[in-house]
Amino acid sequence: MLNVGVIGYGYWGPNLVRNLSECEDTSVGVISDLRPERLALAKRRHPGATVTPDPRALLADPSLDAIVIATPVTSHFELVRLALESGKHVLVEKPLTQSVDQAKTLIDLALRTSRVLMVDHTFIYTGAVRKVKDILDSGDLGRVYYFDSVRVNLGLLQSDINVLWDLAPHDLSIMDYWLEKRPATVSAFGSSHVNGLEDIAYLTFLYQDNTIAHLHVNWLAPAKIRRIILGGSRKMAIYDDMEASEKVKVYDKGVVMSRAADPYQMLVQYRAGDMYAPQISTDEALRVECAHFVDCVTHGKRPVTDGEAGLRVVELLDAAGRSLRMGGVPQPL
Repeated sequence: MLNVGVIGYGYWGPNLVRNLSECEDTSVGVISDLRPERLALAKRRHPGATVTPDPRALLADPSLDAIVIATPVTSHFELVRLALESGKHVLVEKPLTQSVDQAKTLIDLALRTSRVLMVDHTFIYTGAVRKVKDILDSGDLGRVYYFDSVRVNLGLLQSDINVLWDLAPHDLSIMDYWLEKRPATVSAFGSSHVNGLEDIAYLTFLYQDNTIAHLHVNWLAPAKIRRIILGGSRKMAIYDDMEASEKVKVYDKGVVMSRAADPYQMLVQYRAGDMYAPQISTDEALRVECAHFVDCVTHGKRPVTDGEAGLRVVELLDAAGRSLRMGGVPQPL
């Protein structure tokens, strides 16, 4: 039986506790939060778990095999470091850390202590994102021309990080998982209107092979949009997380260029074939992720969203943040 402690019972913590509790051969033994009202709620929902306002109590508890950290990113580095040093396996909310150096330090520590370090990039475990990955790996889309994502809604404004660090990790983790290559440069523009932090941002990544990726994140939109468009040399695909059923659609559409009789002219042909929506798994992503974490800890496997994956996202965020502060000046990666 894997005994897990959870630090943080705010917005995301209850979802983690619920899913971990339902994993086979897994129990949540201790839940920690600084707020008494959240601890009271955790105790009502999970009477078998011990609750405490002191997160260090979990680190010192020899009965706990793993620690799940669902706290603000400002606390991630210290909590993950202490957990790994105390011999615990760790699952931590995104993003992994606030800086590249911090992320590298934690990866090295996990290697030295032979502990699992996994980052909660939840969307990687959705049936839709995994289905698109299968389609990409099959070559059905051809060479990817562009990755275009929009992740906007009204709120939830954060007080410690800007919209870049709050919303962009989702799409950056998907981009990293799908494309499996590193961008060459990033340019980022943003603006602040409410609380002194950027609440709107636009990011553009350029790759050596001419692929381009564009991300739009926004806390001040009137509607909630979660959409990614992939354009390929053979076909195109749309992943819309707000769709109730057909979250992934593949379009047999494209442009074909051929030479005309006149060598100085080109013929442009537009291909508009069928659209199909593949069947995808409806399993809750967080349930799949928690089961994967338990499996990695139990059998010594490497997580799909391991520390290295978390580091790559932090590197993209760090470079985009530099560009943002410099008014969009491209930054190398």
